[in-house]
Amino acid sequence: MFQKIIASILSVLSVILTFLGIAHHPMGPQADMSKFTLTFEEEFEGELDRSVWSGHYTWGQTSEIRKGSYWNQYLAKTEDGNLIIPLTYLSEGMGGKGAGWYSAGIDTDSDSPNGFSQKYGYFECRCILPKCAPAWAAFWLMNDGVFNEDGNGRDGTEIDIFESDCYGDRQENAVTSNLHFDGYGEMHQAMGAKKFLIKGNPYEEFNTYGLEWNENEYIFYINGKETFRTDFGGVSQNEEYLILSLELGGENAVPNTQMNTQESYEFVVDYVRVYQYNDLLQ
Repeated sequence: MFQKIIASILSVLSVILTFLGIAHHPMGPQADMSKFTLTFEEEFEGELDRSVWSGHYTWGQTSEIRKGSYWNQYLAKTEDGNLIIPLTYLSEGMGGKGAGWYSAGIDTDSDSPNGFSQKYGYFECRCILPKCAPAWAAFWLMNDGVFNEDGNGRDGTEIDIFESDCYGDRQENAVTSNLHFDGYGEMHQAMGAKKFLIKGNPYEEFNTYGLEWNENEYIFYINGKETFRTDFGGVSQNEEYLILSLELGGENAVPNTQMNTQESYEFVVDYVRVYQYNDLLQ
């Protein structure tokens, strides 16, 4: 009984701190995995399966501008049972583009022969974040309905399960989560990033970042512990695919911060797993 009271107090405190925009460690309950069944598992053993993972907004060998760098899907690779997405300066360029910073975004969209998407369930990534202040890694969900400008996110919401955009801040051992819908123009709507602290050093140690998504709400987790929940946008009711990416702030492939071109950085992913509610599989 006493433990339930403490848990309730912590839950209320977490809601208040989140509402006030004060970063804090997760205070919510542990994810109940007994109600889920595994539907997708990527352990990144052997070579990257490019029949599952293709370039996000990039095609074939071609590089494309992505904010302060270029993206080329073939920079993403597997090594020692992990996915490695680097951020590196290439003086000779790559994929038809010239000198600049290069990284990658990959997804499981239907462009991939064996792509994967799912509506509802639990989505989790275990990873080490890149040590680079103007760059950030992310694990997110997406579908084409995000671009529909209809006043809500029920037909599709960009769900940023985590973004590692806090390195170099006063509280750098943190990640943020956000939701976006109604495209990315004048009609664009966003929840406003929620920031949560992580015990230890997420730039050197593995942590898990998860999302429980059902028809009523999104529930976010760090290391299986709830951070916050929301129904902002009305909650996406359509299947969404998975994205892993590493981005660099800036525009037209020019970083917004002075960068040492002799340095390189890595987003290291141990696994991605997706589960579905048991009762939706019956």
